[in-house]
Amino acid sequence: MTEAAILSATDAPGVEDQQCTLLFVDDEANILSALKRLFRPSGHRVLTAEGGEEAIAVLEKERVDLIISDMRMPGMTGAQVLATARSRWPDAVRILLTGYADINSTIEAINSGQLHRYISKPWDDNEMMLIVREALERKSLLGEKARLEALTQQQNEELKTLNSSLEHKVADRTQELATANEKLKVAFLNTIKTFSNLIELRGGQMAGHSRRVADYARRIGTQMHLSHNDLQNLFFASLLHDIGKIGYPDPLLTKPQNTLTADERNEVVKHPAKSEALLMGLEQLRGAARLIRHHHERWDGGGYPDGLAGAAIPLGARILSVANEYDGAQNGLLFAKRATPEEAFNFLHGGRGKRHDPAVLDAFEAMLSSTKKVEPEAHPLHSEQLQTGMMLAKDLVTRDGVLLLSHGYLLDETLIQQIHSYELSEGYKLRVYVSEGK
Repeated sequence: MTEAAILSATDAPGVEDQQCTLLFVDDEANILSALKRLFRPSGHRVLTAEGGEEAIAVLEKERVDLIISDMRMPGMTGAQVLATARSRWPDAVRILLTGYADINSTIEAINSGQLHRYISKPWDDNEMMLIVREALERKSLLGEKARLEALTQQQNEELKTLNSSLEHKVADRTQELATANEKLKVAFLNTIKTFSNLIELRGGQMAGHSRRVADYARRIGTQMHLSHNDLQNLFFASLLHDIGKIGYPDPLLTKPQNTLTADERNEVVKHPAKSEALLMGLEQLRGAARLIRHHHERWDGGGYPDGLAGAAIPLGARILSVANEYDGAQNGLLFAKRATPEEAFNFLHGGRGKRHDPAVLDAFEAMLSSTKKVEPEAHPLHSEQLQTGMMLAKDLVTRDGVLLLSHGYLLDETLIQQIHSYELSEGYKLRVYVSEGK
């Protein structure tokens, strides 16, 4: 075969450019010379050994990529050389070169050495070059495959660690958001209570009215199994149902309804719509604003502002109407003479099927009969006894029923000083119910 033909075979597509180390093992010097001459143009590093023991010595010193060993040699046979190489240097590609006619020996060599190929003597140069090139390419691919698998495994482990860390970060962030959201809810509720308190600061019969109505309404709504969202809207509406009266003069604000003049009544009946208008700009209060608008409607259609009747009146508004009348009757907002709880109850039932929804009145009666007032597990203290970190367990109200701080406030030095200052300015001690803060 000509040198041009050999070079052509070496430069065929797919031949690796990297230099590899080849070991040729044969007891015949002319065979080794022929192999060296054949592979010299390939650019690979070529080592030779004239027997099995010499080949093992070379392998112990050199990193060899491919071994071509003659089968029949004195001492160690080619089968033994390749079997040893398989055991000790498994990454080396193993090829058997045989001119031996005994097929059983060749089979034994293949089985014990797990050979890549075997080549018969005399070989075809072009075929020899292609076999070696294909063997080295396969070795390179297997090496790259192993490298990529190891890299993938490493990246998987890093990804697991990252995922675990990310899960912890997400959990921590979720907890932070939940805490922040809870604080926003508390702040929002406190804001609503502050709005409600604007009316109660006017004193008289209005003091504490909205908070008592909110408590009654919430308990009736619970008795009627309202959803959480509906209960929340009802509670907010109850706290803010008189916000439209904020601009009324004091005489009109506290005047019982049954003593109003025609002009005064015309002014008073506008307050549900005014209240709705004041709150409609706040998206979270739109549901509550709708209930406020209709809490003076009547079951028989004779109420205001829209003359709705029966089930056309929102259920929350029907509940608010009962709670509002029950507290108003007892606190001089409906009649000049304050009613007892029993008289207020009888007044409500006198309007059954007229002013009020019978189902709401039934739930109200069931709520009153089943409710047992239980004082919260809290300690009444004076301002001198308060400490930073304590939490209000009940709303802090004046002796006139005006809300100062709602329950859930975490006390700090500033709030404690403000409470103490209020006691000094008003000349009496507040009863502050607290629990240990979290």
